[in-house]
Amino acid sequence: MALNPYFTQGTRGEQNLVQDLINEQLRTYGVDVHYIPRKYITSNTIIKEVIQSKFDDAYPIEAYVKSDSYEGAGILMSKFGVQQQDDVTLIISRERWETYIQPLIQNEQNIKLASRPKGGDLIYFPLDDRLYEIKFVEYANPFYQLQDLYTYELRCEVFRYEDEVIDTGIEDIDDSMEDAGYAETLTLLGIGQTATATATFTNGGIGFISLTSQGQGYTSTPQVAISSSPGIQATAVAITTSATGFSTASSVKAILLTNPGAGYTIPPSVVLVGGGGAGAATTVGIATTGGVGIVTLTSGGTGYSTTPTVTFSSPGTGITAIGEAVVSSAGTVTAIRISNAGYGYTVSPTITIGNPSLIGNGDYIYNEIVTGGTTGTQARVKKWISSTGELRVSIANGTFSSGETITGQDSGAQRTLSIVNTDDLIDAYADNDNIQAAADGILDFTQRNPFGEV
Repeated sequence: MALNPYFTQGTRGEQNLVQDLINEQLRTYGVDVHYIPRKYITSNTIIKEVIQSKFDDAYPIEAYVKSDSYEGAGILMSKFGVQQQDDVTLIISRERWETYIQPLIQNEQNIKLASRPKGGDLIYFPLDDRLYEIKFVEYANPFYQLQDLYTYELRCEVFRYEDEVIDTGIEDIDDSMEDAGYAETLTLLGIGQTATATATFTNGGIGFISLTSQGQGYTSTPQVAISSSPGIQATAVAITTSATGFSTASSVKAILLTNPGAGYTIPPSVVLVGGGGAGAATTVGIATTGGVGIVTLTSGGTGYSTTPTVTFSSPGTGITAIGEAVVSSAGTVTAIRISNAGYGYTVSPTITIGNPSLIGNGDYIYNEIVTGGTTGTQARVKKWISSTGELRVSIANGTFSSGETITGQDSGAQRTLSIVNTDDLIDAYADNDNIQAAADGILDFTQRNPFGEV
């Protein structure tokens, strides 16, 4: 039997009345949230898996919290740490979506669907300052009252961050992801200070110790034994260096003086003791008059990422001394070693140590892109601690290199990179190195077939 033609089954006026009443209830009893649409940057062409996505727009809208409390599994302790699995159900107005949000996003690039809310988009819920991901959109509840639909029911769960770019420009939203995901830590150097040093001159000190044979097989630093100076207590002191730092079996690269001594009338004997190797041999020269003596650092400076040059003033008549600086991991000069003490000095020589040549200005901005000047590697800023020079970055597309300049795309800030630490210092449960080492002990993925010998 057909419907009674004398009774309407939902006129536009009646439908608008219901929608207006719902809108008023949402404004009265709801909360302000932000709807954040997902933008798909790259995805798998076969199974449509999202490879990279971005959230850079946020639209405020009123929503009614249907849940009486947090739903879902709650807080769980798993083998990968503490996991939040709270769910919440929100109701928003269909009309508000269609007249407010849809026109704003329908022409945006990389948005797959603009006609209604969709799974994968985010909701910022200010009551607990967290992001929730929409998992399901119920569009037909209530079911066709007066032959129309009036709301969207969004079933959401706590967002699990997977290196998505979140840059909405709203601080409360963006900084909620500050400590989420993997981050590497860059230690940056600010404006440097030049190191300074003074030197004495002496007679009868060792002028140089040259290697006639570098030897081989040294696995630790051999000691340099120098015979005593005759008559006075001014025995020379020297150290050995290696190109590999004696971390593996290697030869001696050079012997440098830390104190040339004084009073030698003939070249002393020099013998290398210990180190596990053999075969190193030397020749020794002495500076009978006016050789450089002890070098004293008056300031180690700051901000050195590479070894600076060390220049001694000329004696006028004679040979100018030659030295090398030693730089610590903290970026300061810790010692000046002498490779040739020169001769002919009648007054103490002047020592000039190269400048740090560091760029240091500005402060990095959260979420901006920083670029390495040498490698071209880019990453996003998660946190900048100016007092310690610590820059935490994420989503790096390469590997940063010590000594390069790190430049902020938006802030223009620049610093020189000293130390790169790829261990995640934020997530207390990140243990990737140990997990990888344990996995390698089970399966060797360097083989084409990890389950056999082929």
